[in-house]
Amino acid sequence: MEQARWSLANDVPWHRFDATRLTDEQAQTIKMNAITEWAALPATEMFLRDNRDDGDFSAFLSVWFYEEQKHSLALIEYLARFRPDLAPTESELAAVRFEFDSAPALETLMLHFCGEVRLTQWYRRAAHWHTEPVIKHLYGLLSHDEARHGMAYRRYMLRALEHHGDKARLAFVKIGLLMTSRKIGKAMHPTNLHVNRALFPNDTVQSRLPDPAWMERWLDEQICFDKTWDERVIRVILKNLSSLCKRSFATAQDLSRYRKELA
Repeated sequence: MEQARWSLANDVPWHRFDATRLTDEQAQTIKMNAITEWAALPATEMFLRDNRDDGDFSAFLSVWFYEEQKHSLALIEYLARFRPDLAPTESELAAVRFEFDSAPALETLMLHFCGEVRLTQWYRRAAHWHTEPVIKHLYGLLSHDEARHGMAYRRYMLRALEHHGDKARLAFVKIGLLMTSRKIGKAMHPTNLHVNRALFPNDTVQSRLPDPAWMERWLDEQICFDKTWDERVIRVILKNLSSLCKRSFATAQDLSRYRKELA
């Protein structure tokens, strides 16, 4: 991760900014992404709380958190330089820092692996949709980071299989089924899942954004994350589960059958 890390000072071509190629609509989505990425903070607090007995994973999380929080800071820096009127306020950032309820560690690990896989493709599409050169480059950097993070989580999933066997397989397949099933009707990601029973229904990161309806509009109408792109996410998840569990999963139905076997 050290070798792949990019520098906000040296690897972002700030001098190439072209104001004529940044629309108000695009700038608004950058703000929403900046606030959403700020939620790495409560996610890390959750991980550290729920994995107190795993020093190695907790140490890795300090590295993951640094890189994820830099995503938010980089997007905020972009807005501060070029659209300061849209830079997130302290209260807008604070709104997405709330406590997540405890959840089973293995399921949470798989959930965040899937989240990284999905976000890799979301940011790839965002880089394509944007027309301003600097933000296109920045979303490319973010997409590569998310892909690396997904592979790091996969290594911890492999370790969990060695330590916990079928218990880990069942947890991973359970979340994999949730993330690949088309019956859900929307793209599942940690930012749109309910995580605090006491705050329901205002207990998703998405629900606490200045514009809670933004994400669906961003995916469907702006970056056009259609069925073809969603299939890419599903294929990556199924491919990795196939490798980890040493079984062939081509569809969510295959996962469902395997889950019943394990149960």
